[in-house]
Parts: sequence; structure tokens; C-alpha cells
Amino acid sequence: MVDVSAKPASLREACAEAVVRFPRGLLARVRRGAGPKGPVEEVARVAGVMAAKRTHELVPMCHPLALDWVELVCAPRGADRLVLSCRTRCRGATGVEMEALTGAAIAALTVYDMTKALDPRISIERVRLLEKRGGKRGHWQA
Repeated sequence: MVDVSAKPASLREACAEAVVRFPRGLLARVRRGAGPKGPVEEVARVAGVMAAKRTHELVPMCHPLALDWVELVCAPRGADRLVLSCRTRCRGATGVEMEALTGAAIAALTVYDMTKALDPRISIERVRLLEKRGGKRGHWQA
């Protein structure tokens, strides 16, 4: 791990997203609750929040952080994509980008797991950092 003991604590924020692509017409069906494993968006939201809080257990060199806030939002983009956005915030000596990325990624994996029986062509297209605030570099946006 990187030694952050000399760094001052400051407000840190990050936002990441993951995009799940569905075959034509399937996303509308999933959003109506027709998934084989239950309410996809609610379960993905909980999975993303839980994952963000446990990032240090999944990514070996991450510091354990006491997150002050995690939000996971599911939103359709067009007729065939579901965007899972994860926002994280804490006051600490290191950033929360990995927590936001982990939350978005695990939410997307959860969506895939809950819907894969409907069609094998469902795919996770992208996981990326959108924005970060705080720390030495200040504000960054994709």
C-alpha cells in the first residue's frame, strides 16, 4: 500500500459508471420486473453500495475507508442500455475512486447475473471513472 499517513484529511468524492447493454426490447422487460431473479435494479443498487464499502477487501492495495456516503443510481440510456452510476464521498487522506468504480462494476455484474438467463447476448460494455474531487490534484472530470 501507499503510505498516506503524512497526507492531511480532506473531503474526497468520486463518480464512476458501468454500462450494461441488452438485446433490443429486453431492457424494458427487465425494468418492468420480469427478470427471473427478482427486482434487478433494487438488488443491483444494494450490491453496488455493499461493494463500495468493502473495496479494500476486493482490491489488495486499497486502503480501508470509512465512507460517509455511497449512492448507486440505475438509469436507462436509450432503449438497450442500463447505466449504473456510483457516487462515493468521505473525509480522508486518500481518494475514493476505487470505491466508486467497484460499486459500479459490482452493480453491473449483479444486473448481468440476474438477467443472464433471459439472453446470453447481454454484455457489460464499460466501467469508467467520470469525476473525482479533493486531494492534491483537486477536481478532475472525464
